[in-house]
Amino acid sequence: MSLTITETINWLKDVRKEGANKVFTMYLNTDRSDPNQQGGEWKIHLKNGMRNFETYLQQDDNTEELNNFKKVKKKAMDFIKENEQQFQRGVIIYATADDDVWFAKCVQMRLEDEFYWQETPEINQLIELSEKYPKLGIVLVQQNQVKVIDSESNRIKETTYFELDVDTEDWKIKQGPRRPSTAGAGGPHVQKDSFESRFAANQHRWYKKIAPKLDKIAKDNQWEQLYMVGEGDSAKELEKLMHRPIDAVLQKNMLDHEETKVLEEVLA
Repeated sequence: MSLTITETINWLKDVRKEGANKVFTMYLNTDRSDPNQQGGEWKIHLKNGMRNFETYLQQDDNTEELNNFKKVKKKAMDFIKENEQQFQRGVIIYATADDDVWFAKCVQMRLEDEFYWQETPEINQLIELSEKYPKLGIVLVQQNQVKVIDSESNRIKETTYFELDVDTEDWKIKQGPRRPSTAGAGGPHVQKDSFESRFAANQHRWYKKIAPKLDKIAKDNQWEQLYMVGEGDSAKELEKLMHRPIDAVLQKNMLDHEETKVLEEVLA
């Protein structure tokens, strides 16, 4: 399992190098919506940032440290080249020549351009981002449908859909959201009324079956915050049945909304 941002921060806090084996830190703004980035200015900032260190080390006549920096530079530039087409709003890199430190991530957050070559990694921006955009989960509930969003650093990592099979009374993972089942005889209105009545009578028992699944997902994903989104009694009932505390409940029906829009609403 990859480290969370909080775990990464704690790891980096203990990193300290000596002599010629410094730590490289880079925060690069690649946000295309930034008015200052319309012409791909990030490429110029990246080139200048790298060149400044190289020029300084050449003038200082420190061959070993210069060679270490060139190794780190190559690794960083290779990452940039491989991921350029998937750039979001920023890139963060921490690296050492001996591979003891390597962290490279494209993030959905605007960064301030910063470059460091020193004994310790510079983690102030990472700390700010972790506080503003924690690792969080969002549970959206609408009667017999539940959608779970796993998010970190303002980015959707994974989405899981559950739907209750009202015949077997089992919650099953689905590939996409569906409308509530309306099993029963008769026309559409009779079916809907029958389902609504059955759901009202069994809501507590049905939600009690999925609550442990959601608790396990929250634990496995190490969520720092958890939000519940749903209208009426559904969200409140499911909240009561989960052991994991809920940080906030939004009384809105957003099950069919785009995940990024849900995340924006939660973090607003």
